[in-house]
Amino acid sequence: MALYGVLGDIHGNLEGLRAALAALDARGVRELLCVGDVVGYNADSDACAALLRQRGARVILGNHDLIATRRLGFERCSNNARYALQRTRRTLGAQSAAWLSTLPERLLIDGEIALVHGGVRDVHLYMRTPEVIAANAELLHADFPGARVCFYGHSHFPKLYEVDGSAVRELPLGGALSRERLYFINMGSVDAQRKNAYKLAECAIFDSTAWAIDFLGVPYDAAVTEAKAAAGGYRITPLIDRLYTWRRRLLPA
Repeated sequence: MALYGVLGDIHGNLEGLRAALAALDARGVRELLCVGDVVGYNADSDACAALLRQRGARVILGNHDLIATRRLGFERCSNNARYALQRTRRTLGAQSAAWLSTLPERLLIDGEIALVHGGVRDVHLYMRTPEVIAANAELLHADFPGARVCFYGHSHFPKLYEVDGSAVRELPLGGALSRERLYFINMGSVDAQRKNAYKLAECAIFDSTAWAIDFLGVPYDAAVTEAKAAAGGYRITPLIDRLYTWRRRLLPA
């Protein structure tokens, strides 16, 4: 039993990752879990990977990690993601790529805590509705029968779902959980560069003794992150965006 800091969707955002880790450190967290997408949209993928390695985090792969290391293609990427990931493929260091190649796509911690990225069997899946959660609960039960909580990422927004038999309910964020039920939890994203309403590095603290979850949102210097990404060539221009869209339309023909 332990106090876990859970985070994901870092996307090469070093300022956001440092802010999240500092907040977790201040709360006495020593065990780190990451649901993937360490690399991607921003300029510091190598530094983020190195920091997680140094901290001994238990990390799984996200779709951006798989694409950056050429194990997945760009077929399901948006234009801006594809452009940034093409740049990430060119700049990602050998040590980071080698480390990513050792990571699993999902993981079970202490027999009860499952880590997945998009879905239980699909890194690209967006778990945004009770129906999708219910389907993944069945898959989780088949693959990890002892799991009572499943942390996931990919969709970038904090969510807390409770599964009670065939019923799925979205709950208010935070608080004590029941050991008699199953929970799917998205902590939000460390990287907030895609969010217009706020720029907070999001993560969560899971107390596996009290069986309770606490969601955190921490300010970070988003302007520095954006400036480095733009200067490093990770931001698509309007012209290239139109060219990518035009090419997508031509490909089926």
